Amino acid sequence: MTTLVIGATGTVGAFVVEYLSASGERVLAAARHGAVRFDWYDRGTWDTALDGVDRMYLIAPADDSDPVAAMRPFLSAARDSGVKRAVLQSGSPVEEGDPGLGRVHAAVAETFPEWAVLRPSWFMQNFSGTHVQGESIRTRGEIVSATGSGRVGFIDARDIARVATAALTSDVAMNRETILTGPQALSYDDVAAILSRASGRPVRHVGVTADRLAEIFESGGMPTEYATALAAMDAAIATGAEDRVTDEVLRLTGRAPRSFEEFAA
Repeated sequence: MTTLVIGATGTVGAFVVEYLSASGERVLAAARHGAVRFDWYDRGTWDTALDGVDRMYLIAPADDSDPVAAMRPFLSAARDSGVKRAVLQSGSPVEEGDPGLGRVHAAVAETFPEWAVLRPSWFMQNFSGTHVQGESIRTRGEIVSATGSGRVGFIDARDIARVATAALTSDVAMNRETILTGPQALSYDDVAAILSRASGRPVRHVGVTADRLAEIFESGGMPTEYATALAAMDAAIATGAEDRVTDEVLRLTGRAPRSFEEFAA
């Protein structure tokens, strides 16, 4: 079997490539600047990426508020070239049929006989690396959000990748959606306290309105529509929309997900 991983240089995709390769699978690592060049908006890159592929991991184009427009033609091309299984990385707030990724969810389910949609909660990695929150923590000792006291079942990207590997190589998650979380739901105040203990330096949570948060995202170079959508998700967290924990990581991989304390350490 040959698996195409789209977004192979991304937060989750890089781990998917690593874990599939470690298990002996043949992997094509595709990205704009990956081992296999792939661009959702350049059909000239599609044929090479799909050559010999029978399953694939899909990560939608970043900062696109309507990704189905770019993805649906590729999904049809993949089916016609012999791809039988597609695993889509979506997000916990997104229901099938919703605008954006929800429409991609529906398209994947309609196109392939074997499919899975992974709906992970917010990434622990959002507080590290080049993410806007990671930068804010390092430069100002602040986490800025519009979440209030709302809680989130933050998940390590490595645990998402382990589930993705299982979904691509076995039938444990077939033809359904799966909500993935870490082992506990935490507020941003909780996160700040954990990071303070782990780093030995103060980190505080600064609450702002959703409108102000969108402005902050935009000032960092994010497109207006995308910034507004992300800020609205923060506002939803404040109402309890993400206050949940599932056992899917353990059930599908046989190993409990990492805690935020482990990640922070």
